[in-house]
Amino acid sequence: MTQPPPINSAPHARPRRWWLPPALALGVTGMLAAALLNPARNATIGGPLVGREAPVFTLSTLDGTELALQTFRGRPMVLNFWASWCLPCRQEAPLFRELAARPSGEPGLVLLGILFQEPSDAAARNFIRDYALAYPSVRDPNSKTAINYGVSGIPETFFIDTQGVVQFVDRGGLTRERLNAGLKKIGVPPL
Repeated sequence: MTQPPPINSAPHARPRRWWLPPALALGVTGMLAAALLNPARNATIGGPLVGREAPVFTLSTLDGTELALQTFRGRPMVLNFWASWCLPCRQEAPLFRELAARPSGEPGLVLLGILFQEPSDAAARNFIRDYALAYPSVRDPNSKTAINYGVSGIPETFFIDTQGVVQFVDRGGLTRERLNAGLKKIGVPPL
């Protein structure tokens, strides 16, 4: 007669890897965050809009005032897509403060910030206050304007001439040299 197997003699069970799905999710999230914070390392200038008319928009400032791109036709423009959580945006903010503070001739340069996936108006206001930015920034609900401009990460800056044509695009945080290259393309003296 055979004997029954002992009570605790279950076949060898594989250890559960409960940590694997959260670890994979964390890794994918980290890669997406790195890509968004460091856009297009290999391509810092140019894009499909160069030489084309800038997409028009009407957006609201943090104070609720509506601003339309068409209002500034005939003046050179610099559009900067940014967010308070963006580290390269913090690095380039002093250049924009300096650009906004200098006197300009007629027709004067228009500098406009466009908030990109900004989670909080308060955070945007704090950023503006901390860097003493003296130009308007507008909200971009659902990133519709960013999509129209082909923004893939921030910061991205568009230099638009007096005819409303995009002449230069810079991605990934401006240096003084790259800012001046864009200004030159739209007929604005360098910093």
